[in-house]
Amino acid sequence: MKKIFTLVVIATALSGCGDSAPVQTVDWYKGHEVERKEMIAKCDDNPGQTAMGANCTNAKQADNEKANARRGWLTPTMPGSPNKGE
Repeated sequence: MKKIFTLVVIATALSGCGDSAPVQTVDWYKGHEVERKEMIAKCDDNPGQTAMGANCTNAKQADNEKANARRGWLTPTMPGSPNKGE
């Protein structure tokens, strides 16, 4: 009985460890500069815990795409994906 109780307590404790923030898309971060910069700062502040999160990846990708667009570079598209410009 003790083992079952211990497992339940551990499972309950670990269930609260995930990031409960909604995942935003790259396009969303492109349109929300303040939130994009805040997320990138948060990711850079604690890279061991947040760097591989979906929001960190999407915010950094959006930042890269915005920087490339300012330089006049084209954003590559994946094969099979619809081209936004056409």
